[in-house]
Amino acid sequence: MQEPSIFTKIINGEIPSHKIYEDDKTFAFLDIYPITTGHTLIIPKVQVEFLWDLDDEYYAAVMNTARKLALHLRRELGVPFVGEKVLGTDVPHAHVHLIPFVRPHEFHGDQDMNTEPDHETLARLAERLKL
Repeated sequence: MQEPSIFTKIINGEIPSHKIYEDDKTFAFLDIYPITTGHTLIIPKVQVEFLWDLDDEYYAAVMNTARKLALHLRRELGVPFVGEKVLGTDVPHAHVHLIPFVRPHEFHGDQDMNTEPDHETLARLAERLKL
């Protein structure tokens, strides 16, 4: 049996997150090392390593949630763009990054994962962005 990923542990409530959306097939939460304000991760509620290996039903659910949240983030944050990235290299659990931005360099920015996350700010933002 596969060991639960950090994302599976987040879905199960074993690890805290700043959740902004959940339905029967997907879970979305703020990235604790955001590239920009509102940087969100969308994950399926099944642990499959690569997005492309999800069955059609879960793949469609992730993409539908991405669209719904991208439109919501754009409205709530007042940004003209929300970029989508699928990397699949850092956690063995399919996920999509939504990155709100105004200028292209913001979308391609570097995350600083060497500092402690600002959980207070993330909690307030999660409350604002909950759908």
